[in-house]
Amino acid sequence: MPAPNSPVASGSFPSAAAEAARYALLRRLAPSMRHHLVVNLQPIGMIYEVMERRLRAATPDLANVQDSAGKINGFAKAALQSCIDVVGWLAQDDAATTPVPEALRECTLLLATSLSFRGYALRNETTPLAGLVRRSAMRNLLTGALVHCTDHWPGPADLVLTAQAQDDGVSITITLRPTHADKGFTAEANYRKIEWADLQAIAASEGAGISREGQAVHLRFPWCPPAA
Repeated sequence: MPAPNSPVASGSFPSAAAEAARYALLRRLAPSMRHHLVVNLQPIGMIYEVMERRLRAATPDLANVQDSAGKINGFAKAALQSCIDVVGWLAQDDAATTPVPEALRECTLLLATSLSFRGYALRNETTPLAGLVRRSAMRNLLTGALVHCTDHWPGPADLVLTAQAQDDGVSITITLRPTHADKGFTAEANYRKIEWADLQAIAASEGAGISREGQAVHLRFPWCPPAA
């Protein structure tokens, strides 16, 4: 098993513990992925109904019809991109890299709605950072850590993300700040909780590092060289 901050060797396979942890994480992320897929599909039907009524008019307003067609096209393209994004979570490219701000945006955007239902608000207080990290490492470990925090730390609360650039990588901290907001829904999770051992297994398989201190979790991701 690789050291916490060393890159995973090319052609290596994650441990059974890491595979089990990733499966559990995907099961927990499934509702968020479903929402991510349908959010751009739902408006298409409504726009179509409006456009159909306009076309049945004695003198159709073609400018409005054309505008509606353009909106449908825009939502269809966004829905296609959402499908590609979700497939990327299921069949991840271990060689793909991404800027830190984009990785943070992607992970928080996926989870923000589902966590808000449970009484947690994501607060991204990171500043722009230069440098690339492995996309799969950030996706698996950051989302896993966020789900773990909401599984084991009582809400309502803010989950505050901060980041600090270091010579060999980036350190991201998730800190819990209790609030007096609505507690949200307390429905049972759709699958088992994400445990600390799951995060350790994911971190080791991704060549990342993880530690905790009180109600804060620290993640460390090594820098990747720029693409040739």
